Amino acid sequence: MLSFKDKIYEIITENNLSGLNRSNLLKHLGAKSVFEKKNIGIALDELVKEGLLVEQVSKKEIKYHLPKKINAYKGKIQGNKKGFGFFISQELGEDVFIPARFMGKAEHGDTVLAKVNKNKNREEGNSLEGEVVSILERGFKKVVGVFWTRQNSAFGFVTPDEGKYFHDIFIPLEKFNGAQNGQKVVAEITSYPEKGKNPEGKISEVLGNIDEKGMEILSIIRSYNLYEEFPEEVLKNAQKVNVSITPQDLSKRQDFRDWQIITIDGEDAKDLDDAISLQIDKDGHYLLGVHIADVSHYVTAHSMLDKEAFKRGTSVYFPDRVLPMLPRELSNGICSLNENEDRLTLSVLMEIDDQGKVVGSEITQSVINSKAKMTYDKVNKILQGSESLTEKYAAIVPMLKNMEKLMYILNQKRRERGSIDFEIPESKILLDAHGKVKEIMPYPRGVSHRMIEEFMLVTNETIAETMFHAQVPFVYRVHEDPSEEKAATMLAFAQGVGLKFKMNKSGVLYPKTVQQILEQAQDKPIYNVINKIMLRSMSKARYYQENLGHFGLATRFYCHFTSPIRRYPDLVIHRIIKDFVQNGLSNSKKYEKFVEEASTMSSERERLAENAEREVDDLLKAEFMSNHIGEKYPGIISGVTEFGIFVELENTCEGLIRLENLPKDYYHYDEKNFSLSGKKIVYRLGDKMEIIVASTDIANKKIEFLPA
Repeated sequence: MLSFKDKIYEIITENNLSGLNRSNLLKHLGAKSVFEKKNIGIALDELVKEGLLVEQVSKKEIKYHLPKKINAYKGKIQGNKKGFGFFISQELGEDVFIPARFMGKAEHGDTVLAKVNKNKNREEGNSLEGEVVSILERGFKKVVGVFWTRQNSAFGFVTPDEGKYFHDIFIPLEKFNGAQNGQKVVAEITSYPEKGKNPEGKISEVLGNIDEKGMEILSIIRSYNLYEEFPEEVLKNAQKVNVSITPQDLSKRQDFRDWQIITIDGEDAKDLDDAISLQIDKDGHYLLGVHIADVSHYVTAHSMLDKEAFKRGTSVYFPDRVLPMLPRELSNGICSLNENEDRLTLSVLMEIDDQGKVVGSEITQSVINSKAKMTYDKVNKILQGSESLTEKYAAIVPMLKNMEKLMYILNQKRRERGSIDFEIPESKILLDAHGKVKEIMPYPRGVSHRMIEEFMLVTNETIAETMFHAQVPFVYRVHEDPSEEKAATMLAFAQGVGLKFKMNKSGVLYPKTVQQILEQAQDKPIYNVINKIMLRSMSKARYYQENLGHFGLATRFYCHFTSPIRRYPDLVIHRIIKDFVQNGLSNSKKYEKFVEEASTMSSERERLAENAEREVDDLLKAEFMSNHIGEKYPGIISGVTEFGIFVELENTCEGLIRLENLPKDYYHYDEKNFSLSGKKIVYRLGDKMEIIVASTDIANKKIEFLPA
């Protein structure tokens, strides 16, 4: 049923009432009484705030326009310290230059409506220009930066760490909140800039002195509005959770406490949310059990814990700390599948034949008792024949060997259908006692990692398919096909570096084609670069309330079920599954609206967490390479632009060689072939290249190289 505001918008749209002044628009909308005029006026104001209408003052009267009628689009502002900005909108597919005089009161990060002059000097090849017509949402409500003030002054300023936010924040004396000159702080903006005036704010948190251990990382964390600590009421809620398992808890569960069930995780993992078991039946089929912590038993819908988990969306991982989605009392305590402790779980029991096909499955509430806390390293060594570890864990060695066999079967099954395995090298950043980087090393990935990966993949597919056929509201993990334009660019690059592949007659790109390209590149130096190019050409995987399939995994059904301690969508679908197992479809309608909200929020929080993690990694890599100025390293050209080339080293650190620092030549940038061509030399994506570390800019997280 349409709300009053939606009805007003529908009338304006259907009757093309764009461009009318307020009084004429009120007449067309049938407003007669003062009460009707007031209500319609409120609806119009709300539509303007949401960006569905544009309010413009012309000859002292207010006129309302539908955005598209005046070439206005919704997007975000990317600021510049010189006062101008760029408008970025998905609808346009091209950045729009906003001169300083047309920025209005908009700041970096703001969501705005911008009017675009599409015909401005397009014949000369100039970029689009535009002007901000309204600010829909402020991007920065809090700013992290350095506080400074003069002795005995009645005011101070905060200079933001974010260089694109080009205004210092004015802080009155009474709002210093104990901040001292030169300290890192968080400033909450209380009023935004007017002409000739800086934004005004108050110090909401003093982070500490600039040179304190971990301050750079903490500053980045706060700039994303992320917090390690939980609100007091959430912690109290966590402490009230009943951690004892009662006979009533067990009454509706299958008891697997005698089963040979183990966990396999990293050496320092404390939040163990998945355990596995494996048996072989009389037909030679594999009976795989994947047992996931029943977090929803303790984090109930609409509780303080649930609201906080929804807001956080995911745990966020940094080299020196973890920002958990749930308080540690739960994530490292009763919800963690600790060795030799009874734990409540949701189990997925799958019968898998020798071709990797799931021929039967069951989802059940259960209780388990993990028999061993294994690590990836220990399992790898056992499978490689370590005598001491084989003797120590003799009881589970046969099961581990069968798990290895099943892993290869499941992997082959996936590869046959076209599932793509991107091999993007990940780095592990090790810090010393002072919080400084002591080593950057490739993240180890052995057989045990692949075992857990395959078992979780088949579990997530089985759950998603089961719930899809049950027609229950659900949160799917979807990965849509790449756009035609991106697919064409990707294939052109593959052809340009000599890789061959077969396209189907329809011209549609299938995952199998991408897989063929990666397989051909596997033993070539360009392999890592090809992986990156392919991955960048893909759509971004996200959470969604409809089942759109997963291109990368070449599967029709996929979800995230296996990590409810650290991902909110997993927690949501645990609730739905348990409700369905207990009550069938009778309660399913109550989830329809919430799965949409949870999908949107979880996707947003995932992107934010990834950006924060990447920014911290970039900071630490720049800091690490600052200790290696002047040293020579082999690398691979990982990016080509009109202003220079990027080179990636074996330790995954990436740096720029500026055009002016390349051997003197006249260079032509070929965007389609990812190359920079001179008369004497050509630089192509994927080429090997030796570099010398020239400089680092730790504040801006950048590294610069010179050709060796």
